[in-house]
This record gives sequence, C-alpha cells and structure tokens, in this order.
Amino acid sequence: MKKEAQTVNPPSPLKDIVNVNPYRPAIHGCRSIESFQSLKKIEEGAYGVVYQAKDKRTDEIVALKRLKIEKENNGFPITALREIKLLQKVQHPNVVAVKEVVFGTDMNNIYIVMDFIEYDLKSVMRNMEQPFSIGEVKTLMLQLLSAVAHLHSNWIIHRDLKLSNLLLSQNGVLKIADFGLAREYGDPLKPYTPVVVTLWYRAPELLLESGEKLYSTPIDIWSVGCIFGELIMKRPLFPGESETDQLKKIIKKLGPLDKDCSSKLPSIKKSESFSHPLSSLKNSFGS
Repeated sequence: MKKEAQTVNPPSPLKDIVNVNPYRPAIHGCRSIESFQSLKKIEEGAYGVVYQAKDKRTDEIVALKRLKIEKENNGFPITALREIKLLQKVQHPNVVAVKEVVFGTDMNNIYIVMDFIEYDLKSVMRNMEQPFSIGEVKTLMLQLLSAVAHLHSNWIIHRDLKLSNLLLSQNGVLKIADFGLAREYGDPLKPYTPVVVTLWYRAPELLLESGEKLYSTPIDIWSVGCIFGELIMKRPLFPGESETDQLKKIIKKLGPLDKDCSSKLPSIKKSESFSHPLSSLKNSFGS
C-alpha cells in the first residue's frame, strides 16, 4: 500500500521574534549608538556625559552627549525631550548645533550628536600665560552676546552661563553649550527654583530669597557680566565660597543692598554682617 507524502510546514517567520528589538514610535527612524565609535570621554556634568566619537558611516568626529535620565512613569523622558527641543529651536552660529539624536538599547540611553568643538574657555584660560588682549575679549563677547540675544528673543533662558559651558574652536568661533538647565519662559513669568547657575556667576536676586521665585533674562545677563570680567582679569570676578560669601563679595564691589533687597534676605543671612567698605569694581581691573 502506497504511503501518503508527509507535508512539511515552512519555518515560522516569527521564530526569531525574541531577537527583534521592540518597535518604539518615539525613536523610530533614529540611528543606534552602535553607528558611532567612542574615542574618549571629554566631560561629565550634572546633566550628562560627553564623549568624543567618530561616525562610522562618514568618519566625522563628533561630540556625543549621553543624557542623564530622570525616571518617568512611561513615555519619553521629559528632561531629555526638553534639552533636545531647545537645542533644535535655537539654531545660531554661536550655539552648539544638534546633528541628530541616537539611542542605545532602550529609552534610558539617549544621546545627542553635536559638533565637536576642540576647547572650552575655562581650559583655554587655565593654560594661558597672559590674559586675552582687549581685542580678543571684544571678539569673544560679541559672539557671546549675539548668542544670548538670540536665546532671549526665542524666550529661552540658559541659566548656567560660565566659562566651561562656552566652547571655542581652533578658528576662534565661540559656541554656548550645555542646555541641561535651560528653560523657556513666558509672560506672565512663572516661578522657578533659585538654585541654578554656578555660584560664581549667580545673580544677586537668586541669592536673596529662598524658595521658588520669578526671574527671567537678567540672570543670564549677570552671568555674561561675570564672564566679561573674568576674561579681562583671568580670574573670577566674585569667587564666593558659599551663598552668603558670594553675596558679601558682590556687595563689597558694588555697594550695599537697598532696604527692599535687605528685607528679602533669609533669616540665616540676616544674621550675617553685610557691611563692607566699598571697593569700586573699576579698581578690580587695574589701569
């Protein structure tokens, strides 16, 4: 008796499904971090780690910033989304440019691909034997003010302007970087935390009252002024060791607080003596 031929079923196309990365709409179309070769770690800050890397496809040298992600219940981490959104919004010759966003194995590994800039102003000044010339300071300040004006015209405050966040190319082009603390503001203003901006560059109004407060662009302008002084002097203008000491150094150079400002001092600062003989700010710069 003739046996019936056995039917052989084709292999299931789903057999390797466990090896397929899940589809994530938020990152669909973005490249993987595997597209880049890490060369060296450049810097680590409160809002991410920056690496020098090479794009394997083009051999271009880029900066990769791995964002530090706050735990979210679901969806795209809001802190990462905010920084990416702001950087994409503020395209300007003197603001570091975002090329693309790439991802690791999951939503907790997010990288911003940016132009690689060789130096930052802090390291440049640390290695200089002489301060910048007046002409060089003017060139740097023109670029910084142009970028800050652009941010403010787009309703953005950086909130952490300082030498280490100002990058400088070999061609002398300055670019503002690190938007981890940057925020959009509006009219009317809404309260923000005062614990922003590195202490030496922090505006007096952020030192006066504790708790959330209303502020906007003037805090960036104060930081710009501190940077201006530091470029000329090759040392910080107000190198405070604490918030109280910072306020004392400001008052010593610029004069006493008026009654309205004095009333805003927290109780712990009211107990401190803020009376100092006035030393003109102009005298700090010499002849």
